Amino acid sequence: MDSPKPLSYRSAGVNIDAGNALVDRIKPLARSTQRPGVLGGLGGFGGLFELPGGYREPVLVSGTDGVGTKLLLALEAQQHDGIGIDLVAMCVNDILVSGAEPLWFLDYYACGQLDTQIAETVIAGIAEGCRQAGCALLGGETAEMPGMYPDGHYDLAGFAVGIVEKSEILSSAVCQEGDALIGMASSGAHSNGYSLIREILVRSGAHAHIQLQGEGLVDLLLRPTRIYVRAIQNLRQVVPVHALAHITGGGLTENLPRSLPAHLSAHIDPKSWLIPALFGWLQEQGQVTTEEMRRVFNLGIGMVAIVPWESRQSALESLAASGEQGFIIGQLAPRQKDTGVVYLD
Repeated sequence: MDSPKPLSYRSAGVNIDAGNALVDRIKPLARSTQRPGVLGGLGGFGGLFELPGGYREPVLVSGTDGVGTKLLLALEAQQHDGIGIDLVAMCVNDILVSGAEPLWFLDYYACGQLDTQIAETVIAGIAEGCRQAGCALLGGETAEMPGMYPDGHYDLAGFAVGIVEKSEILSSAVCQEGDALIGMASSGAHSNGYSLIREILVRSGAHAHIQLQGEGLVDLLLRPTRIYVRAIQNLRQVVPVHALAHITGGGLTENLPRSLPAHLSAHIDPKSWLIPALFGWLQEQGQVTTEEMRRVFNLGIGMVAIVPWESRQSALESLAASGEQGFIIGQLAPRQKDTGVVYLD
């Protein structure tokens, strides 16, 4: 009787050589994101970063997130180049709300079997997101786990760290009645609501390449999340920013109240900006109520800055100079009946 073949990690489904090759291929991507403070490079057991000087009371701000089921659409369309930008955006936009400057980013890429080409494409997107945010891709982890994921599938998670002077941390405490709500245009659905989007696609039977206002549906749905770091940094040099709100899952309805004091609410005029056609199509095809749309999607507003009413025009001009489209979408008013957001339909 023949003896069984010796087992190896490779025969169990893990290709160490492919993992090592991927690290070599992504080292230039990481180097392209370097900024002052980075010590060493990829390949060690931990990423090293020296905190910048000039702070009296430096506070570190951290945030972690993923991309959610938007990944499934990227897999179905075989479009992986923007999903890494989404990952960075979801993390750095969150820490930006505290007033922090992003310093570094770590990623976690998990799969059943490593496809180095796809992984490199995804990580190239992560590096691009880091360049847009001005932070360093300091390290990460690639985990090959046979049996954990279906063939061809992968998952992503990210972790960002930023820094802010303690006295400059943004909080709701300085918000005042009459403050202006400055909405910044989103690039689409960003990375939220995709479980509902996928159900709508199934119900509608829509082909991925149908056109909406001259663009393919799949391209609209996979457009990367906007990164607002540089625009907000410039805005804070021009006008007093009282608070910020990153409009993610929960839309304006759920996210704006997180940045407001208990005695104020946001009065929003939905006609003050043009809601992108994508959201109208999703609402019609899924027969989704307006209330539900507002609680799930950003509806074209990805970030909101709360500024003094008299600073509203200067805020719009600053955003335009940074390449962002801004809208005066409402104003703060006394809260009634514990309602954080009131839509002035």
